[in-house]
Amino acid sequence: MNFSVGDTILYGTNGVCKITDITEEKFNYETHKYYVLKPVFDENATVYIPFDNEKLISKMKRIISEEEINELIKSLKGKEIEWIDNENKRKEKFKNIIYNGDREELMILIRTIYLHQEDLVKNGKKLHIMDERFLKDAEKLIYDEFSLVLNINREDVVPFILERM
Repeated sequence: MNFSVGDTILYGTNGVCKITDITEEKFNYETHKYYVLKPVFDENATVYIPFDNEKLISKMKRIISEEEINELIKSLKGKEIEWIDNENKRKEKFKNIIYNGDREELMILIRTIYLHQEDLVKNGKKLHIMDERFLKDAEKLIYDEFSLVLNINREDVVPFILERM
């Protein structure tokens, strides 16, 4: 997939980024060509992605359209991940979902953690801090992209999704 300066993309856990430059930089005595990414919601960060690193390049994804967002939301009805009681297995599963950045899996993860949190609250318990962190990471990836594409505030993403489900 080819990207150009000015493209807005989704990159790994950095979320929505703008490609601000394509440059050659020298790191560790070697010169390589890089995409220079600026996360849209973190002005202080800059990410360099080497052209010759397929693994990192594969984490660069085009931003989806409003129609694709609506289709994604419709496709999620009733889908959730079965809750994994074993913390280590759950951590591994959730970590892989965040790392892979598949939007459908991220949305299902958010839904699953929300439903689990509701059950816990009914019993006077709180969500495990690890699960809270995964929820925040997944929400950041989805909500930042949705708010940008739909031109709405981040806080309005959940009501937007719920309205369509």
